[in-house]
Amino acid sequence: MKITTRRYHSEQGEIVTYRMVNAKGASVVVSSLGAGILEVNVPNKMGKVENVALGYAKPTDYLNDGPCMGKIPGRYANRIAKGKFAIDGTEYNLAINNGPNHLHGGPTGFQNRLWDSVIIPDGVRFTYVAKDGEEGYPGEMVVTAEYRWTDRNRLTLTLKATSTKDTVVNLTNHAYWNLRGADSGCALDHKMRINASRWLPTDENLVPTGELAPVAGTPMDFRKLRAVGSRIRANFPALVYGKGYDNCWVLDSHDAVVLKETTSGRKMTVKTDQPGVQVYTGNWLTGSPVNRSGQRYLDYDGIAIEAQGFPDAPNHPDFPSQLLKAGDVYQRYISFEFSTES
Repeated sequence: MKITTRRYHSEQGEIVTYRMVNAKGASVVVSSLGAGILEVNVPNKMGKVENVALGYAKPTDYLNDGPCMGKIPGRYANRIAKGKFAIDGTEYNLAINNGPNHLHGGPTGFQNRLWDSVIIPDGVRFTYVAKDGEEGYPGEMVVTAEYRWTDRNRLTLTLKATSTKDTVVNLTNHAYWNLRGADSGCALDHKMRINASRWLPTDENLVPTGELAPVAGTPMDFRKLRAVGSRIRANFPALVYGKGYDNCWVLDSHDAVVLKETTSGRKMTVKTDQPGVQVYTGNWLTGSPVNRSGQRYLDYDGIAIEAQGFPDAPNHPDFPSQLLKAGDVYQRYISFEFSTES
């Protein structure tokens, strides 16, 4: 594995990027800003290597962007209703930055911080220390994100966290994918399978109601490969609320999602030990910074597949707990494996 670094000046400080190149010449670029994924360069069925992770023209453009492009949001990814939760009777109040709710850890979150970084065998480790009370959350939290890239074109992400006080945590990666090529336009023709027989209905603000509903007979049923956009215009509450898919599915196994694109022949397989996966069809990408092709992305140009804990879990005792006790270790993994089919 060959790993090279580059450094960029930003108003936040120095951004360090790492390019990991495997024995086949396929590569991944990650950044210390938000511990983010900038590029994933993998071959199509004809052997042509292209980037399939949406991204901006410059590493500095990722600071404070709306889509959270490629980065790790936190301390709590996704939504917390009204920015409130309680631990042992103590209520915590967070910033309201998404309608009436708290989203992705707040206005700055982990995604707009510069993480410390170091090269490790076959990868890079990023570390961030969040102060006690940062963005309203209790406890000093030490977070690590380890990316590893293999000769099988498999990108793994291991997430760990510890805290000095009882707190909540939900970590994921927010990359957007277009397997035809990052800047190739609408991705709704991709075919997707989600290994989930249930999903989380939400209110109009995309906060779960608490119900775990069957996908059968609804546009949320992706148990068999289906074009992502085949039913996205259906008169179905979830799709109306989000202007497309922006929902969490309850995973039936660690084999979470398969995404395919016919023209390129590329296939991405996502595996994880997270309880859920949020799929977001890039419904509000318009207006984001210029991409590497010198154009701006439009809505639906990429698909985010965010393996994570359930949104608003701190306010739903029946959901898998995202409580992290002081001194305990939060640890989750996500892997993205890239292959081709004729």
